[in-house]
Amino acid sequence: MICRAVAPDELELGLFDGFVRRQEVNLCYRREHGRWVVRSDPFVDDWSEADYRFLIECLHNTLKTGGALFGVFDGSVLKGFASVESKPMGSRGQYRDLSALHVSADCRRRGLGRVLFAKAAGWARAQGAEKLYISSHSALETQRFYRALGCTDAAEPDKAHAAREPFDCQLEYKL
Repeated sequence: MICRAVAPDELELGLFDGFVRRQEVNLCYRREHGRWVVRSDPFVDDWSEADYRFLIECLHNTLKTGGALFGVFDGSVLKGFASVESKPMGSRGQYRDLSALHVSADCRRRGLGRVLFAKAAGWARAQGAEKLYISSHSALETQRFYRALGCTDAAEPDKAHAAREPFDCQLEYKL
């Protein structure tokens, strides 16, 4: 497998033909009385064709505005991707937003997420960021992944992210 930048002309629906977003979630982190607790909240997270079309629009915007998009490919088949926004966030512009990091269901637990995270972190560092900002899915497995990388609760939670995804965990990673 190879990790590389994804070009704007590659961003079309067919790019995701071999990508499986499906995630069966049983346990999630929930904020209760100012602290995180793990709760049973079973659901299946999957994307429809409309979701993929919206994702493609968002990723095009990321690239148009100077952000970065990295993909892990098995031959020509996309198996994971990460995007980072170029616009500084935070009171001092210390953050860059890790707007997406997803690995295909058939390739999870193989280190692809770590590879993509490292690419995104390196790009953000090169842009002058001190930290990555992550509005992360609250699934137990997702939180274990980010915490194992050294992510912690965001010192400055972004209100817009929290309003859009109230169950997400707002995290940061020091670069």
